[in-house]
Amino acid sequence: MNLQSFRESAWNGLWRQNTGLVQLLGLCPILAVSTSVVNAVSLGLATVLVMAVSNFAVASLRNFIPYEIRIPVFVLIIAALTTVVDLAFNAYFHDLYLVLGIFIPLIVTNCIVLARVEAFAAKNDPVSSTVDGVMMGLGLVCVLAVLGGLRELVGNGTLFSGIEMLVPSLSPIAVFGNDYPGFLIGVLPPGAFFTLGCLIALSNWMRTRAAQRKHAMLRPAAPVADEAPSAP
Repeated sequence: MNLQSFRESAWNGLWRQNTGLVQLLGLCPILAVSTSVVNAVSLGLATVLVMAVSNFAVASLRNFIPYEIRIPVFVLIIAALTTVVDLAFNAYFHDLYLVLGIFIPLIVTNCIVLARVEAFAAKNDPVSSTVDGVMMGLGLVCVLAVLGGLRELVGNGTLFSGIEMLVPSLSPIAVFGNDYPGFLIGVLPPGAFFTLGCLIALSNWMRTRAAQRKHAMLRPAAPVADEAPSAP
């Protein structure tokens, strides 16, 4: 995999084909766990791990998997990796595991993971597939981090609530002070829809502006009309 291919995979995963803002995949976990930065990023990183390893495994075994049974085999690989991640969260981050609940096992059915395995890993080499899985997952993490941060900030006036579940010596940041009354809709399901809708609208606006600037740069300059000859 050369540098150009790496840049292309990174740009596709983080922006051009972002799973949360462009493809709109995996909306259930995106909307459900994004009540705080810690919850959102933790599930996002778990998804990145599953995507990277499952892409690598499928790309390595793609020539040995019969085409007719590829989907069940892909699901079994993803399920095995998700089980490992689920048990690791339960063992090392038990409090966070209880907060995330069913959404860690539901990585098995996350259409983001299966879509990349089917669309990319089953057709490319292991290195490129692993990079694709990591970048697509990081694109999801970025959306989850921004969405969780905005909802937590509006709803509770804090950032990194629950960080003590990962690092006991740290504590949340009270951005608006301890007297902030909170805006309940920020952490309720409607707040997730409103915030994600605003992020998608902002993303579309930025893409449109970028396309307009590119079109303006590529547009040839209008030819200057020849000056009329002066009268004798």
